[in-house]
Amino acid sequence: QVQLMESGGGSVQAGGSLRLSCLVSRDFYSFPYIAWFRQAPGREREAVGAIYRGGRNTYYGDSVKGRFTISPDNAKNTVYLQMNSLKPEDTAMYYCAAGSGAFGWVLPSAYNYWGQGTQVTVSS
Repeated sequence: QVQLMESGGGSVQAGGSLRLSCLVSRDFYSFPYIAWFRQAPGREREAVGAIYRGGRNTYYGDSVKGRFTISPDNAKNTVYLQMNSLKPEDTAMYYCAAGSGAFGWVLPSAYNYWGQGTQVTVSS
């Protein structure tokens, strides 16, 4: 049984920063991709970014490029999402996911395992 646990969410003003953590219960080299997604009420789940094979490659969605950074800590089986220059439109529940990334890392269907999510709220 694989478990993913997110932490680090909270409320912040626009322009602020937060760092989310995703603790994976298994060596995350087991998964081709570890990704971050987000979902706001009434909207589809959106791919934020992902790492491939423990950090060999990193990918970002267009809406967060230049503001968010994904970094792995292999020794802690943890993947971080550093979020800077936050905007109100970044408000969402943030999830981490692990899986094959088959047919594209941005597709939620490409991931077998999901965490419960952590809420991020950005006020203007």
